[in-house]
Amino acid sequence: MQGEERPGPRLDGLFVRRFLRLQAVLFPGWPSPSALMFLTLLCVALLEQLVIYQVGIIPSQYYEVLGNKDFSGFKTLTAVALTLIVVNSTLKSFDQFICNMMYVSWRKSLTEYLHNCYFQGQVYYSLHMLREDIDNPDQRISQDVERFCRQLSSMASKLIISPFTLAYYTYQCFHSTGWLGPVSIFGYFIIGTIINKILMSPIVAKLVQQEKLEGDFRFKHMQIRVNAEPAAFYRAGRVEHMRTDRRLQSLLQTQRELIGKELWLYIGINTFDYLGSILSYVAIAIPIFSGVYGDLSPSELSALVSKNAFVSIYLIGCFSQLIDLSRSVTDVAGYTHRIGELQETLLSLGRKKSGNHSEARASWDLDSTHSGEDPLPKDTAFLLERVTLSVPSSGKLLIKDLSLRISQGDSVMIVGNTGTGKTSLLRVLGGLWESTQGSIKMLTCFGPQGVVFLPQQPFFTDGSLREQVIYPLKEIYPVSGSADDDRIVRFLELAGLV
Repeated sequence: MQGEERPGPRLDGLFVRRFLRLQAVLFPGWPSPSALMFLTLLCVALLEQLVIYQVGIIPSQYYEVLGNKDFSGFKTLTAVALTLIVVNSTLKSFDQFICNMMYVSWRKSLTEYLHNCYFQGQVYYSLHMLREDIDNPDQRISQDVERFCRQLSSMASKLIISPFTLAYYTYQCFHSTGWLGPVSIFGYFIIGTIINKILMSPIVAKLVQQEKLEGDFRFKHMQIRVNAEPAAFYRAGRVEHMRTDRRLQSLLQTQRELIGKELWLYIGINTFDYLGSILSYVAIAIPIFSGVYGDLSPSELSALVSKNAFVSIYLIGCFSQLIDLSRSVTDVAGYTHRIGELQETLLSLGRKKSGNHSEARASWDLDSTHSGEDPLPKDTAFLLERVTLSVPSSGKLLIKDLSLRISQGDSVMIVGNTGTGKTSLLRVLGGLWESTQGSIKMLTCFGPQGVVFLPQQPFFTDGSLREQVIYPLKEIYPVSGSADDDRIVRFLELAGLV
């Protein structure tokens, strides 16, 4: 219900449901481009991890060949190391390349999906004019979608490879240090995850609030840009300066609060990063001091310690990477709530519009004609029977039991005081509003061969003068864009514009 207090966005079940619905848009099926790129990224990431493991154990092999003064083995090992480094660098580059391509593909899919919902019928009108609970839809479709896809693509590689690396290095760590190593590392990760979850929850709500205020601040500047001349006539520069600064201060205050909450999250992340480096050596030290490797020479023990240290440190590093993603997860959660809320509203408005008869007929169709089933004169355009109309947002009664027939060639003047429903009646005829009671029948088509509605405020879209004159026919019917210039000029002369 509009105006009803709603709980702030959090990392909860609602976030999961909204996130999964967005994933269904990003991955519409198999074989979609996003699914193929995701599979390719998984293969590249797996190869990268295999190479990283080989690179990681090279230091232990250097300890061994240097301890044995094996010059031939040193040369061979160096050549292998250089080859692995080149291969690893190439795989890392392809990893980043695929993530960037996924970002573009995801943004395309999600933006086009939202556009389809947004421009369906008159949904965009209802969203902006009749709904007050969705702030800055333009920002959500453009900026929030871009940031959501970018953050998600930057996390994709780490997330998809984590189950494989955790399973493999857990086995290697168990083989090297016994059960104590993996258990202590997993305990470390569980504690870090719980603490970060507690620290992340308030950040999500504050991030959503910040994005709303960013949109309000940008909208204020856009409002001044569009209405620069009226504001100048009013000499309203000082007033608008104060209003704009007020929005800026509100935004900056929210950002300061967000930074303060993020401080504790960063402290938790950095603390667990450094604790992880110590924990790896503690896990290795236990079997050494317990005498498990007492029969090894110093060079063999050094090589073993180096290899086991890499395994333990890399396992901890995998968990640390997941903990380090906490900031990115909060960003993704915030954008998920904003985009998911918009998606739910667009779908709700779309279902409501598709079920309305007036809206179903409110489409431009130059070739459609009335079916002729009603025994009415063929020149009848609209037939209203006992129509009652109220303001959608407040329920204020405007018109009651109105019956009216509008035919071709009729001149009808609607008079009345301000706020009595003159424009509202046209909104109902145009399919923008729904009547509270009664029947409204449109017995002709929209377009030059039927009915054309002219808004009170003229709308100039982007494009050439030709496109402005024949707008919106050119965008909907490209063939009509071939109208000759002489005809356009003739109509402009009739209108006194040239």
